[in-house]
Amino acid sequence: MRLTRSSLAAVLPSLAAVAIGALPLLASAHTGVDGAAHHDTGFVQGFLHPFTGLDHLAAMVAVGLWSALIARSGRDMLWAPLGFAAMLLAGALVGLAGVQVPGVEPMIAASLLVIGLLVATRLRLPGPVAAAVVGAFAVFHGVAHGYELSGDHGAAAAVAGMVVATATLHAAGIAIGWTLRQRGAWLPRATGAAVALFGAALLTQLA
Repeated sequence: MRLTRSSLAAVLPSLAAVAIGALPLLASAHTGVDGAAHHDTGFVQGFLHPFTGLDHLAAMVAVGLWSALIARSGRDMLWAPLGFAAMLLAGALVGLAGVQVPGVEPMIAASLLVIGLLVATRLRLPGPVAAAVVGAFAVFHGVAHGYELSGDHGAAAAVAGMVVATATLHAAGIAIGWTLRQRGAWLPRATGAAVALFGAALLTQLA
């Protein structure tokens, strides 16, 4: 389906409503592996999970943003989001299984740095390569979520909700990116630089 300004105008209010509804959750710290609380959970809790960590939220939106900024066609915009979502799911399953993966938090921070730079430079990569680059980082985002959900009842439904939320955040990023394409080069560069600086700050804290 061809993406037009009118279709974006119809989609943006819904995406904004999702984001606004999740804003209170951004005040919650990302609990990490050791801080996970085991309880009953399900699809809704899983859907909300990516919104509880600003690092995950920023990465997922930035992937969609980058995809829209570099796309030559509607199909081009799907490679990176699909690669990220697929590998996030794979990582979540690894985390749920309790497999210990080293460097999860540093790699999440590095993902923000790299994806932010991709946005700022609007570096265009072949679709499969773009999917592989963001997918490699998505594994670590998924592992972190899997660790936090491990042991919860209804974890499978929660993972499904998390993947749907990831797709929603990618769609929000695509909508924002498509709008920024029409606003000159400086605003996308500033947005990407902000994401990259966020990632650099997180890496500094972890060092």
